[in-house]
Amino acid sequence: MTAALVAGLLAGYGIAVPVGAVAAYLVALTARTSLRIGAFAALGVATADGLYALVAAFGGAALTPLIRPVMVPLRWGSAVVLLLLAVRGAVAGVGRYRGRGGAAAVEGTPQGPGRAYLGLLGMTLMNPATVIYFTALVLGSRTSGAPDRLEQAVFIAAAFAASASWQLLLAGGGALLGRVLTGSRGQLATAVASSVLITVLALRLLVAQAW
Repeated sequence: MTAALVAGLLAGYGIAVPVGAVAAYLVALTARTSLRIGAFAALGVATADGLYALVAAFGGAALTPLIRPVMVPLRWGSAVVLLLLAVRGAVAGVGRYRGRGGAAAVEGTPQGPGRAYLGLLGMTLMNPATVIYFTALVLGSRTSGAPDRLEQAVFIAAAFAASASWQLLLAGGGALLGRVLTGSRGQLATAVASSVLITVLALRLLVAQAW
């Protein structure tokens, strides 16, 4: 049981800690809105990680062959979504800075905690690498004896808790950043920097796909 708990925590932090486009968007979203909305968005990311951990733990070796045929469209779809988010974030930041795009500035981010949760949940679920990651961990750590249901449940819960704790830490950092950069120039810099980062990561995803 302890081994399943530790394995789940390590798996959750292993997939959550590397800062990518989702993490950058989460921090920028919280900075532009509120800690409450950022916390719900963070839980959306953690929920996706938990769902993938669940599928990997119970799917086992049968999972990877099912995902592999749709890896290409999922990766392209993920890159397109990231580019759209980058453009909308930059447009919202410029509109806010110019002082004549209040509605457009809000339009670039989810309105309300529920939409923030669902938006980040969907964005994270589009990443097929997450499910491959969890499947590899489960298969690599599996012994000759099949793990019981309780051990699998502990692994999944620990992975979710680890991911949630890290994502909430990122949201807290975004809230602090939002308080520090309260001026119009600071908000513009945050929006543009986040959009540039997300664009670079999306382009890297497309380049990796091309090769």
